[in-house]
Amino acid sequence: MRIAVTGTHGSGKTTLIDDFVAAYPGYEHEQEPYWALAQQGTPFADGATSADLEEQLQQSCTMILGSVASPDIVYDRCPLDFIAYLEVVAAQEGFEWTPSGKLLGRIEKALASLGLVVFLPLSRPDEIDVTIEFPRLRSKVDTRLKSIIRNDELGLLEGGPGFLELRGTRAERLVRLANLVAG
Repeated sequence: MRIAVTGTHGSGKTTLIDDFVAAYPGYEHEQEPYWALAQQGTPFADGATSADLEEQLQQSCTMILGSVASPDIVYDRCPLDFIAYLEVVAAQEGFEWTPSGKLLGRIEKALASLGLVVFLPLSRPDEIDVTIEFPRLRSKVDTRLKSIIRNDELGLLEGGPGFLELRGTRAERLVRLANLVAG
């Protein structure tokens, strides 16, 4: 199954993916678009900018669409993450972000190629015991992602992948995802 794990920074995405891939070694872990771009030498600003996020959104689509033939893969982030970040960061920069028609088509195609999107909303109390960078941005993106996913506000999810919202401990999240994949 082609799976993407989505959520704001510090929500446990990479931890869940690492745990899942350890339990299901047939699955490939596709890194976060930011790290893929950084390894290619792409420079990023200090802090989130709409220009950097647009590049990551494009990279997310490219990574997902470029591996359509891979049946068992887990992506760290998907276009939904970057849409939420872009809307929040663009508002902070003083404008409203909307994708072009061509980009919207790529986003829809990328999402449609996934079998499952796993959403990790922030939990209270927070399970992350380290200081998280940009805590207000983190909270705003979490709120925006909840709205995008739960209400399909952008009309991108109908007929697309299945959705699973995971809460709970690290072990509980893994068990629920494993049960869904195995079931």
